[in-house]
Amino acid sequence: MIDFGFWGGLISENIADLKRLKEAGAVGFKAFMCDSDIEEFRQVDDHTLLKGMQIVAELGSVLVLHSESDVITKQLAALYQSQGRKTARDYAASRPVLSEIETVNRAIAYAEITGCKLHIVHVSSGKVLERIKMKPNKEVLILRFTVETCPHYLCFTVDDIERIGAVAKCAPPLRERENVESLWEALKSGEIDMIGSDHSPSPPAMKVASDNGDFFSLWGGISGAQTTLNVMLEEGDWRRGIPLEVIVRVTATNPAKRFGLYPRKGTIAVGSDADLTLVDLQSSFVLKETDLLYRHQQSPYIGKSFRGIVTHTILRGRVVFQRGEIIDSNISGQIV
Repeated sequence: MIDFGFWGGLISENIADLKRLKEAGAVGFKAFMCDSDIEEFRQVDDHTLLKGMQIVAELGSVLVLHSESDVITKQLAALYQSQGRKTARDYAASRPVLSEIETVNRAIAYAEITGCKLHIVHVSSGKVLERIKMKPNKEVLILRFTVETCPHYLCFTVDDIERIGAVAKCAPPLRERENVESLWEALKSGEIDMIGSDHSPSPPAMKVASDNGDFFSLWGGISGAQTTLNVMLEEGDWRRGIPLEVIVRVTATNPAKRFGLYPRKGTIAVGSDADLTLVDLQSSFVLKETDLLYRHQQSPYIGKSFRGIVTHTILRGRVVFQRGEIIDSNISGQIV
């Protein structure tokens, strides 16, 4: 239904394939610094990461990193589970903010050595950004280093994992309230470049524990593509006074610029694609399960009140969504 782009994955087995992936149209590459739980997309070791960053730099592309320490997360998880600690809060404790800080520091060092453009995704706390700000050559890093957070880190806390359950499990996990507010402050100051939904469309069966009460065994990931704009309007513009211009910049303009899609995407200008979202800012609604257009209708946002109803979605000048209904099923998205 909509235009889309592809990422190339970076794993130890495909170093030789990066150039061909770039030539095939990959907008960038992604790597995990911790176990992804996906057999064919395992985390990179340090040797692969450094070599991969050298190649990505030579290709003039960008590397996206899921930055959690494999050593810290695995050892803490094993320790807690051996002690019978298997709750949602135990899971969150096994993936501390320090796990993110450690890997971000390492990734920055490799980026400085290789000259690789780096994009850190899923940052869950402003504490991670504090380490970046302390770098003496921050001005050089700004040119090739960007940071992204997700709407669920701006909306929910670790208390919500216990309240909502499996649909609120993600990695990095939801944090304490102070971390949520630190991200909003970072967004206000311009230290966060983008907001990405990190949408995870897992079937409900993967959100059921194989061992009764073992939160560690549940599949992680939050369905959030449909509600990203609503979260930014409700929690950002309405509650915290984040200007609409900032919301546009972090959800549309900056991603398009960072990943080579600008000015075709990310701006309203002559010659650009007429991709528009029309929103009634005066109306509010409570999200219901039946409102979700996902294949699997699950979301931690069900039951939450939002201000701002999307009335129309326009793709390249054609209305494809209007007041809750997909109205043009014949249009097909294009690869960008």
